[in-house]
Amino acid sequence: MKIISSPQLLQEEIIKLKRKGNTIGFVPTMGYLHDGHLSLIRRARKDCDVVVVSIFVNPLQFGPREDLKKYPRNFKKDSALCKKYTDILFYPNVREMYPDDFLTEIEVNKLSNVLCGASRPGHFKGVATVVNKLFNIIFPDMAYFGQKDAQQAVIIKKMVKDLNIPADIKVMPTVREKDGLAMSSRNSYLSRQERGDAAVLYRSLILAKNMVKKGATDSNKIISKMRNLILNKKSAKIDYISIVNPETLDPLKKMNKQALVLLAVFVGKTRLIDNILIRR
Repeated sequence: MKIISSPQLLQEEIIKLKRKGNTIGFVPTMGYLHDGHLSLIRRARKDCDVVVVSIFVNPLQFGPREDLKKYPRNFKKDSALCKKYTDILFYPNVREMYPDDFLTEIEVNKLSNVLCGASRPGHFKGVATVVNKLFNIIFPDMAYFGQKDAQQAVIIKKMVKDLNIPADIKVMPTVREKDGLAMSSRNSYLSRQERGDAAVLYRSLILAKNMVKKGATDSNKIISKMRNLILNKKSAKIDYISIVNPETLDPLKKMNKQALVLLAVFVGKTRLIDNILIRR
């Protein structure tokens, strides 16, 4: 596994590999890797000739009061986890990605300003900008994202379509702990009590799924039941629960043949997200 920090050097390396006919699979991460990340990397290894993983804690997607400085980092462990499946590990610093004269930003309008975008202004502008930049450095044939970050995946797909980026976006299933909690680097912030309480997020999503299975169609009633279940945990504070069209993110008053149920909940001071795709 090669470790490359220079965008220019990586770009040159990728061009050489592409000229030889290699397909490039790319997994963008912010590090502190867990089994969710590894599932994406393993899938890229299965699908592609060359696997590139990036580790970059992107400052553009953090608000002024968010956890950029304390975001968990462990490059030594991350690089060891990557080694088995990865050909190139891209590990740039902030100055290499955003030099002092950097002025350009990418924003996918409408999709970026709802749900998590309403709670975190500018977040998805930062995501779209860094992913676009990474795509221009790595030229992936396939890029892999997790379903846990469903809104992010919708936004990246739309950006790729609108800007004619020749990459196939693969959205892979959420990887969960035994009690259903979606794997996330931010789970490391939770106290023991909070970690137990956090399992209620997935239970609330399963509640919604079971309600639909029994014939429920009114989104407000489903959300109300989910809210009551979550608020039984004293450490939980709901940011939002929403039922939307899985492609446009438009709210659904009634359940269609397919709906995406998303939520963001503070457990203690830690903001966690999760979602489930429900088909009637």
